[in-house]
Amino acid sequence: MPLFRTLLVILSACLGQVAGADPLRIVSEPWAPYVYEDDGEIRGLDYEASSVIFKRLGVEVQWSLMPWKRCLMALESGQADAVLDIFHIQEREARMAFPSEPLSEVEFVLFYARQRPYPFQRMADLQGLKVGVSPGYWYADQAFRTSTLFIREPAPTHEANLGKLVRDRVDLVVNDRRAGLFLIHQMGLGAEVGQHERVISRDRLYLAFRREPRLDGLAGRFSEALRRFKREPAYAELVDRYREPGAGNLR
Repeated sequence: MPLFRTLLVILSACLGQVAGADPLRIVSEPWAPYVYEDDGEIRGLDYEASSVIFKRLGVEVQWSLMPWKRCLMALESGQADAVLDIFHIQEREARMAFPSEPLSEVEFVLFYARQRPYPFQRMADLQGLKVGVSPGYWYADQAFRTSTLFIREPAPTHEANLGKLVRDRVDLVVNDRRAGLFLIHQMGLGAEVGQHERVISRDRLYLAFRREPRLDGLAGRFSEALRRFKREPAYAELVDRYREPGAGNLR
């Protein structure tokens, strides 16, 4: 058999292990504009980019949105094969295979109610304050993650966090800048909520696969296809669709 045909057969067999009778089960938490549900349809920058990649790889996918802690439990228990928009940290490498190419980059900042614009330039400014956080989320800055200066107040959803902020149940809310601005625009809170300019931490979002023989090599193929897609005009058009809405009014 010629070398080209041999390689083609091997590649088809590898893809067939993933794209067989059972679709790849991917979970994520709604986090607009990266992934969210709109009128019963899943949308979002990272969701749509991933969908393009899997289509090109010939891999059938089944998507489910759920709270973040349930996403991690589903992956751990084998009820899910991959998780969308997760941070790459060393502790996760034993259980998850990460592509080398990230889907998006994020910047965590603090949002405040305009009626209570707590100043924030350094960690000491958070002394005694109550900060709304998302359970299970990894905030890359260790000083913020481990500080005992302020109280962390979890909420079940990002919408709930902003609702608590405008009702004076928390003093500040931490979220990704683009996600926070998108959600504030959706909720019509532009006149009530502003954001601090200082970035608490920066990180990258990945689609991570559960480590098991059936999925071996898929992270690498996904990464290569994503890297190529990012060089195409179609990717630039996708990013433009999910740029920060009304960002100029929220500083």
